[in-house]
This record gives sequence, C-alpha cells and structure tokens, in this order.
Amino acid sequence: MIKITTIHGDGIGKEVIDAGIAILEETDLNFDFIKAEAGYECFQKNETTIPEETLKIAKKTPATLFGAITSTPNEKSPIITLRKELDLFANLRPVKSFEGVNSLYNDLDFIIIRENTEGLYSQIESFEDKEETIAIAERVITKKASQRIAKFAFEKAISDNRKKVTCVHKSNVLKKTDGLFKKSFYNIANSYFSKGIIANDYYVDAMAMYLAIKPQEFDVIVTTNLFGDILSDEAAGLVGGLGLAPSANIGDKNGIFEPVHGSAPDIAGKGIANPTAMILSITMMLDFLDESYWSKKIELAIKTVLSDAKVVTPDLGGTSKTIEMTKAIIEELNK
Repeated sequence: MIKITTIHGDGIGKEVIDAGIAILEETDLNFDFIKAEAGYECFQKNETTIPEETLKIAKKTPATLFGAITSTPNEKSPIITLRKELDLFANLRPVKSFEGVNSLYNDLDFIIIRENTEGLYSQIESFEDKEETIAIAERVITKKASQRIAKFAFEKAISDNRKKVTCVHKSNVLKKTDGLFKKSFYNIANSYFSKGIIANDYYVDAMAMYLAIKPQEFDVIVTTNLFGDILSDEAAGLVGGLGLAPSANIGDKNGIFEPVHGSAPDIAGKGIANPTAMILSITMMLDFLDESYWSKKIELAIKTVLSDAKVVTPDLGGTSKTIEMTKAIIEELNK
C-alpha cells in the first residue's frame, strides 16, 4: 500500500485534488490517502497555517498531494515550510505544448528546475528601524545547495535524454551570491561534458526575453528560487496558462506534488477549475514512486482529451465543469 498525504487547502485546491484522487482510484495501485490541513481556512480554525501534525504526517509518507492555499498575511507559508522541513531541494516545472490547446507555441518541451531551499525565499527579513520604514531581506546562496541543484539538473537531462542545461543568474549585479551560483554550476558541468551534455548560461533578464521569442532553444533550465518562480509562470503562459502547469518538489526521501495555480477565490465553488495541472502533477508523483506505467497512461489520457477539445474547462475555451473533464480523462484512461 502506498501512503499519500493529501492537503486540500483553500479555494479550487479542494476541487482539483478531489479530481486527482478520482484519477488515482481508477488505477490498480493500492493507495492510502491521509488527509492533513494547511492554508487560510486551517489558520482560521487552528490559528496556524500549518500545524505540526501536518508536518509529521508529510514526513512519514513518501509523497504529498498539495491542492492550493490562500495566502495569510504575516503568517508563514505552508508550502515553503514543507519544502524546508522535508528538505525538498529541487522544484521541477515541466513546460510542454499540447495538441488542441490554443497557445503561443505548439512545439515546446523543456523543464525549469529551481533551487528550492534558499535564495530570497529563505524568509530572513527584518525592519531596520522602529517606524518600520526600512525592510531588509537576506538572499542566501550556498555552494552546497548550488552544486546539489546543478547536479540534479544534469542528471535529469541524462534521464530524460535531453542535451542541454542552461544556468540562469544575475551575476553581473549580484556578484557574490549569483557569482557563487554560476561558478558552482560550471564546477558540476565539467563532469558532464564527456557525456554529451551542453552547458550554457544567461542573465535572468535576457532569459525572460528569450523565453518569449525563442523558447524552443531550451531543454533543462536551472536557476535560483525567485528567478525560477517567475520564469516558470512566464513559461506556462507560452503553452496555455497555469491550468496546464504541474510541479514537483523533490528531496531524497519525500516529494510534494502541486499545480502551479493558486486557490483562485474568484472561481472557487463554481466547479469550473481546470484539473489538468493537478493530474499532470500526479503523473510526476507516480514517476517519483517508480510507477511510470500508470504515469504514461494518465498523461496519454490527458493528451487525448485536450486534443479532442470537446470536454474542456472555460480557461481552455470550453464550457465543461471540473468533474466533466475529470470523467472524460477517466474514460480515456479506462480505454
């Protein structure tokens, strides 16, 4: 039996995670879903955005499905807390075109990998004066974490049969922190040249432009926390939006799998949320759990439904409900 922590969270997080569980229940795998709390509604109930019990549950299971949460001002982020507590050092966001989806490009297939434990998301902030008119945030970059994420990116390139890894940084301005990140990247790259992997790098501002005008040039992109967060949302816009954008947070022992979109309170409860990003996140979870057979079957079912374009949610130009699109994917899966 595979134990899976489920954190529904807020808004459409609840709707898409239920869709994901419905898909998993159609496989012949034996899952034990253990429900845990986090998010804004959790804070209203428990006066904390993520209880200690949730952390304990997540640490005991190999994988966690995370829906979406509404931000709670002045309170810690549940997902960042989970990433740190479980040492989920790698964030993966695939960017892939799907036939039938109206998007800017129809030939993209690359992945953005970002370091997930430090950078500006270290959450080391303070006010310099009593009046709180000067706020300081520390950007933490270490050689150990930089080399670890670089090695992960090159290994991902090999396992996925990709040929190029691109480092994104701003070392011309952030000379010490991003200088260290870039140097660490090339230290690792030296071990992979003989394996046929090309390594190059771009400043983040140039990279933002290149993603818009020539995204086909990229294969694996590796970068720091904040840059990766921004660039991956830009990249999602190239292939149809956040409703198609999955993600994985990977560590040595655990993984958290979540759609990139937020809790979307404007459509919460309407039953029109696109379940695709969550279901694609589930395929990443199944790969992590060495269940690639079912991962491939589910992805093929998604591709078929999207290419047919008859049963899709409003964000993709359709009129279908979340549950209708989920059922369509299940029907394809069972074929």
